[in-house]
Amino acid sequence: MPDASGPSNDVRHERPEIVVLGAIPEPGLEVLRGAGDTWCLTPGVSAGELRERLASADAVVSLITDVIDDAFLDTAPRLRIVANVAVGYNNIDVDACRSRGIVVTNTPGVLTEATADLAMGLVLMVTRRLGEGERLIRSGTPWSWGMFMMLGTGLQGRRLGIVGMGDIGQALARRAAAFGMEIVYHNRNRVDPTVEASLDATWLELDELLATSDVVSLNCPYSPATHHLVDAAALETMRSSAFLVNTARGPIVDEAALAAALRDGTIAGAALDVFEHEPDVHPDLLGLDNVVLVPHLGSATVETRNAMAALAARNVVAVLDGDDAITPVG
Repeated sequence: MPDASGPSNDVRHERPEIVVLGAIPEPGLEVLRGAGDTWCLTPGVSAGELRERLASADAVVSLITDVIDDAFLDTAPRLRIVANVAVGYNNIDVDACRSRGIVVTNTPGVLTEATADLAMGLVLMVTRRLGEGERLIRSGTPWSWGMFMMLGTGLQGRRLGIVGMGDIGQALARRAAAFGMEIVYHNRNRVDPTVEASLDATWLELDELLATSDVVSLNCPYSPATHHLVDAAALETMRSSAFLVNTARGPIVDEAALAAALRDGTIAGAALDVFEHEPDVHPDLLGLDNVVLVPHLGSATVETRNAMAALAARNVVAVLDGDDAITPVG
């Protein structure tokens, strides 16, 4: 490979060099290999080798676990694009990239349906106590059917409060309506009236949504404005019979406050696909039966992950060819 101290930034390699910071599905790699010399970070690779690769990289494909900040960018002076294989991009300092002329892209749209499916699944799991039921069976605890055994909560006629009515929030609303739920939502800006009408959804202030919803689903982006959006005060605002579902980003919820609220009966239950200090989970949550915990599976279908990798790769190809990115951030 070219020496890390090679030509200046305005000189391009015969074939662009692409660094992939983790394992991605083959459909994405196939596109990248056609666009340039592609190198994938694998377990056991030294920090020195990674720095050497980044020194001559024209493009980086990142995952949500990769922090792309000034320190990282300093190691990649040739970089033209960071293609994040995710819809969220809170792992990337977009302003730092922009100041260096680096394009940042994400993968919106292709994971909408899979994430909404999972969110609806978590609603069912926590309201019908399915996780508790499975743990009971697997533990070998003796049981017999009874009228009052492990009673849950039905969804028909219940109010679902969606915080963040973007594509995923709207897809969840469509699923919840099929279960007979009433839909309310809070968004920084109200959605188009035709969308509201098609979903039979009503906009509410956040406090009113929290105070009146039977299930609250978090589907908003993570940013400084939404850090600990659901804190102890927000949980106190919710009904004691209400459930919280988070398939967005972990730090939107104050996990310590949530564990206390679940323990004390401030709310009835929660279902989390994402965690504040992922992959670590607050230890106080682990022993509670009224919380469902799954390991960030929102987009985890074969079809969706293939599509995400392919879209990230097509963004790389577009930028390296001198064209506009397909799904640029900002």
